[in-house]
Amino acid sequence: MENNLQKPNIVCFGEVLYDVFPTHKKIGGAPLNVAIRLASLDINTYIISRVGDDEIGQELLSFVKKNKVKIGHIQVDSIYKTGEVIVCLNDKGSASYTINYPVAWDKIECNPEIENIVKKGDAFIYGSLVCRDKTSYKTLVELIGYAKYKVFDVNLRSPFYKKKTLINLMMQSDFIKFNDEELYEVSKFLNSPYHSLKQNIKHIAEITNTNRICVTLGNHGAVLYYDGTFYFNSGYKIKVADTVGAGDSFLAGLISKLAIENTPQKALDFACALGALVAEKEGANPKITNSKITKLMNPI
Repeated sequence: MENNLQKPNIVCFGEVLYDVFPTHKKIGGAPLNVAIRLASLDINTYIISRVGDDEIGQELLSFVKKNKVKIGHIQVDSIYKTGEVIVCLNDKGSASYTINYPVAWDKIECNPEIENIVKKGDAFIYGSLVCRDKTSYKTLVELIGYAKYKVFDVNLRSPFYKKKTLINLMMQSDFIKFNDEELYEVSKFLNSPYHSLKQNIKHIAEITNTNRICVTLGNHGAVLYYDGTFYFNSGYKIKVADTVGAGDSFLAGLISKLAIENTPQKALDFACALGALVAEKEGANPKITNSKITKLMNPI
């Protein structure tokens, strides 16, 4: 991705849905969480997805528009309902998910309008969950062919992924983001003989011909492999409310900074601080100001 001193255009593709918690529900879905955070960082942001022709679908569209993400490429389905995910939190705030299937975002269709917006975008961000249905997967593969810079947020959600699909997406991507558990699982897929984080990152980079890989490490920060160099951030000390959406905001922060003029280290530091502040609050899309990010990065 070339540095872009003008405001970049970033396109996100995939699931938009409601996360249903024991006491409440919130709008989410990893690509939408990334898009909302990008828009809050003053990036021109588009989302390609699909909702049902139902009341919660209309609520979702209104919410996305209110958060300054362009909604003209969210399709409306007359058959399938807007997606919902049942979220369970353990005593440490970590989330597990029950993801209803099939729903509207499984049926995203390709058309000339979304092809054009992907062609014009500076980056195209997508995950693996949207590939669980052949309709949306076929659309994604077609759009990847039009994208200038392809960002794969691995985001494994069992049982909705296949080894062959993951390898195919990694081979086509310019940038791959994992969490540490995902990294080691994918390393096994690729028959890695290694144990260390750095060795497995290099192994994946060589096999997939992707020289930009980021791995999040929970409260221990993240590591970024960028054009042959490793960058590290050891994390920021916060009290976790829940981890929902923290990785999505991290990715938005990282890609937004790399898309403008920041060095990889500065981009990584910013992304880790942003992700930490999201984990400190409930839900995927809390309001986070630049001043709070700066203060966490520079406490003195």
